[in-house]
Amino acid sequence: MSVGFKEINAVYGIVSPWQIWKITTDTTANEVFLHVCCGDETGLRCPMCERVCPVYDRRARKWRHLDTGTYRTYLVTDLPRVTCLDHGVRTIRVPWADRSARITYEFEGMVIDWLQEASISARLLGLSWTAIDGVMQRAVQRGLARRSTGSFPRIGVDETTYKKGHKYITVVSDSVTGTVLYVGQGRSKESLKRWYDECSPDQLEQIESVSMDMWPAYIHTTKDCIPGADEKIAFDWFHVAKKIGEAVDQVRRQENRELRKNDRDDLVGTKYDWLTNKENMSLRQKRRFKQLQTRSLKTARAWAIKELSQKLWQYKSRTWARKRWKQWLSWAMRCRLEPMKKVAKTVKEHLWGIINAILLKVSNGPAESMNSRIKTVKIRSRGFRNVDRLINAVYFYLGGLDLYPERVQNRPRSLK
Repeated sequence: MSVGFKEINAVYGIVSPWQIWKITTDTTANEVFLHVCCGDETGLRCPMCERVCPVYDRRARKWRHLDTGTYRTYLVTDLPRVTCLDHGVRTIRVPWADRSARITYEFEGMVIDWLQEASISARLLGLSWTAIDGVMQRAVQRGLARRSTGSFPRIGVDETTYKKGHKYITVVSDSVTGTVLYVGQGRSKESLKRWYDECSPDQLEQIESVSMDMWPAYIHTTKDCIPGADEKIAFDWFHVAKKIGEAVDQVRRQENRELRKNDRDDLVGTKYDWLTNKENMSLRQKRRFKQLQTRSLKTARAWAIKELSQKLWQYKSRTWARKRWKQWLSWAMRCRLEPMKKVAKTVKEHLWGIINAILLKVSNGPAESMNSRIKTVKIRSRGFRNVDRLINAVYFYLGGLDLYPERVQNRPRSLK
């Protein structure tokens, strides 16, 4: 049975009033050209105001389409331009591609599939980096426009570097779904406030917890923008434990220098013994560490203070949690170890947020995990030309967005 142009139109997704009227091939370049025309030009509309307008002239245009076997396939047409009384001469829209693109929606959907698997391999499709970036930008724009305006009760706020020299981006993530809600350049008040300004009053009201580190810009902005933020901001265990662990290491380094002057090597090579949790130690490490603990060392005293702090995150009562932390603060302030006294002052200033984290049972673990995933995006993409492309890639890979053109949204996954 012979196949007519009606069936071919259906195969290549060409819809009325457009139709394929001729097919040519270039066997040398392995290319197929589908020549398309508009069967009825009486209803052509201005792309700005949708008013029916007369044809002004035509311009040759070409779009990359899904391949036919081993042949690259292109849609080609003399695309009409119309004269609008309000907007002048304008090129009409076509149903198979975005106005700014030179690839069809179907091909764009396939590029998105490839990018989801491995960004570098999309070059095998014969596209330039600029074309690939254009696909990602359009996909993210579609996804953000379609994103639900629902609530996100638990969020995490964190920053990550994108370039040497302390260049940062602010990342807001949904702690429940594990997706990125917002990416902003910098880690200032303004970079976070831009996202809060985009949220509706109802969305801000429904936020139950905001997990973050103790960066002042994030704290002040959140207090200014979220109702009841004093009871919602949570400084999680990870950042508090990290600061206390750093203080223990400072004590160890200071004491090690003093001991080495007296030809003692008690603390040489023991850095990670003091920072590793006992549960994660090997039997050999536990035996050696037990000997260290029994010696009269300042580092052992600092370590004991650190260990007690890790046991203060299980309380359910605000009163008892505050009481035990204040007892810990009293010990840390009286220990005569300057690094521990310094970190105790930091904890005291932020105790309200630590208590919130204990009672709300939240941590910034999901946000920290997001940072690791962002690093993976940077590695797989071999770096980014500028921060805007990085931000776009984070939304593309980690935003949980509906990226596909509407025309290919409902394709079976096996065909994507």
